[in-house]
Amino acid sequence: MMTYELIYEGKTKRVYVKNQDTLLLEFKDVVTALDGVKKLHAPGKGVLNAAISAFFFRLLEAYGVKTHFIDYDGVNIHTVRRLKIIPIEVVVRNYAYGGLIKRLPLFKQLEKLSKPLIEFHYKSDELHDPLILPEDILNSGLMNDEELNELRSITYKVNDILTYELSKYGLRLIDLKVEFGRELNGKSLILADEISGDSIRVVDEGGNHLDKEVFRKGGSVEALLSAYSSLACRLGINVEGLKCT
Repeated sequence: MMTYELIYEGKTKRVYVKNQDTLLLEFKDVVTALDGVKKLHAPGKGVLNAAISAFFFRLLEAYGVKTHFIDYDGVNIHTVRRLKIIPIEVVVRNYAYGGLIKRLPLFKQLEKLSKPLIEFHYKSDELHDPLILPEDILNSGLMNDEELNELRSITYKVNDILTYELSKYGLRLIDLKVEFGRELNGKSLILADEISGDSIRVVDEGGNHLDKEVFRKGGSVEALLSAYSSLACRLGINVEGLKCT
């Protein structure tokens, strides 16, 4: 990686320039919570998240969803398309959990929603990714009506695909967070960032989380890595150094 220019470093990933059209996304061995206030070294997490995310992106591509994913080095680096990232986090909730219950405690924990609920959050660590309205997106010029409708359509499709595919393995998708970008020389919306235990909540038949909720709830780094390893094993993902029983 030393030969490539580092252009961005976030809490859990580094981004390097490979050429004018492609980037390298390096998954770090770091786990964070509470907007980065809680941050610990997690050896092996980068490999797990890179492998899981590659699995999901390939799956979505097979269903016809356009993503930024190009290739995976088998360890902790993705080659991805260079995009103009839209600073919006899109959350889809299938069950009542977390932030939804905090702002509207009329729901019961893990109550199945009558239909998936889409939320929009402005991507800003300083502002703690505040919840925003569709009207905020339109009035600020972040997106126009046509793009926003397309974003919703793609997001619902991604949620439907992941819900269906995870159910094949006895897993239940509670919610997910996705991000999008625009093509450099076009207007097409492309799914970006990652889909891993850091960005989805997924539980097994016993209600055990195989995602970052383990760490958010006070679990150790070892417990988090065990949960991510279990997710990879359940999905049949080949991860370097991981032995599934």
